[in-house]
Amino acid sequence: MHDIQQMLEDKRAKARQGGGEKRIAAQHKKGKLTARERLELLLDEGSFEEWDMFVEHRCADFGMAEQKVPGDGVVTGYGMINGRLVFVFSQDFTVFGGALSEAHAEKICKIMDQAMKVGAPVIGLNDSGGARIQEGVASLGGYAEVFQRNVMASGVIPQISLIMGPCAGGAVYSPAMTDFIFMVKDSSYMFVTGPEVVKTVTHEEVTAEELGGASAHTTKSGVADLAFENDVEAILMLRRFYNYLPLNNREKPPVRKSGDPADRRDDSLDTLVPDNPNKPYDIKELIHKVVDDGDFFEIQPDHAKNIVVGMARMDGQAVGIVANNPLVLAGCLDIKSSIKAARFVRFCDAFNIPVVTFVDVPGFMPGTAQEYGGIIKHGAKLLYAYAECTVPKVTVITRKAYGGAYDVMSSKHLRGDVNFAWPNAEIAVMGAKGAVEIIFREDKGDPAKLAAKEAEYKARFANPFVAGARGFIDDVIQPHETRKRICRSLAMLKDKKLDNPWRKHGNIPL
Repeated sequence: MHDIQQMLEDKRAKARQGGGEKRIAAQHKKGKLTARERLELLLDEGSFEEWDMFVEHRCADFGMAEQKVPGDGVVTGYGMINGRLVFVFSQDFTVFGGALSEAHAEKICKIMDQAMKVGAPVIGLNDSGGARIQEGVASLGGYAEVFQRNVMASGVIPQISLIMGPCAGGAVYSPAMTDFIFMVKDSSYMFVTGPEVVKTVTHEEVTAEELGGASAHTTKSGVADLAFENDVEAILMLRRFYNYLPLNNREKPPVRKSGDPADRRDDSLDTLVPDNPNKPYDIKELIHKVVDDGDFFEIQPDHAKNIVVGMARMDGQAVGIVANNPLVLAGCLDIKSSIKAARFVRFCDAFNIPVVTFVDVPGFMPGTAQEYGGIIKHGAKLLYAYAECTVPKVTVITRKAYGGAYDVMSSKHLRGDVNFAWPNAEIAVMGAKGAVEIIFREDKGDPAKLAAKEAEYKARFANPFVAGARGFIDDVIQPHETRKRICRSLAMLKDKKLDNPWRKHGNIPL
């Protein structure tokens, strides 16, 4: 009995040691934590239950039979984040560079299967050189098994990927199918083909950081949602973000009451929107002033800045915020902002998170670049997402809501539950100047006459009452009471039930 216990302890010690002290020191030298250190930070103290510590690869080629490490380069199991269940895997770069083998993939698949059975999120800490070349097609098969589970889990349990090192080739497609991707600056990167292949095929000289680093994916491509300075910040922010999410699609997000009164008024909002309709203002100021404790967790802050998305709480209830930002491109909807917002709205809808929308949109971005890039199809993604969405939807039009963009931004016609407008809101087909120039085109040579017609058009249409007369707006509210009215609406909508027709799935314009 003593011998077997000693063997057990030896194996456990070897598994915990990963690739050995030399490789652990190399990991630390790069400013990176080890797989186990990351899990210690991520999970509540003493809550981690590890599975498959003794799993080893089964490859005998290229001298691999003599190179076996218990755990095979990935630490898997479950634990708690702020007392709530979560399944985790953390790739160990000190063991074969975190490369994925058949056994490594089986470990990940096992915890994903269990997470689906019990209804709990999966968080993957990715730090891997990709497929284990020595295993050939067996490792590729392992990746495909993980991909299949990512797809089956999509919309059933939240999936979050934290990229904390290299993630290249086929390895990038598992994170791509998860709900959120967080990266670490200067130490993580994602790309389908590396700089060397790019140079060979296209003759472009590019570094790994430029090609697929955190800044590239959080600003240019929009692949990643957030980038953090180091491993510790990334993990602590992930713990914070986790508080907004339900465990699965059958539950509602956790309610966390604050001392911030639901009926708190903020008189400064009455002067937020400038008198000049062409002057910009920062919509984030409105968001921070109406949500609980001014606490807003923004997603993709550096990508498609003309639209703002993120998580917050209203009277303790988690909500998804979507808002046009007039500070960037006048708040126009373009290709990137439509895709960014559509994906976020669909996530909220999948996981029972109400959507609060702040609208100040002069329309869709004009130009050949947008049309050739497919703005029609991409803009339709946002329309589709809002129309399909069955969670509570509360909309506030702060200033402009013109044309098709008015329809798209969670209008009454797309089953918006409660639609408010501020007194100075303009809901129309287009701005007064453009409208008058089309309606009275024969008077183009008479500026005075056109100016008079423009003033007449503004008085007639540049207000919320035409839409209000048709019931497209439920109420015109004072800016200072925005928080109170949204909180009341969400409380009323708490038990909303709305089902879409049965179908295998819709065909979103991809």
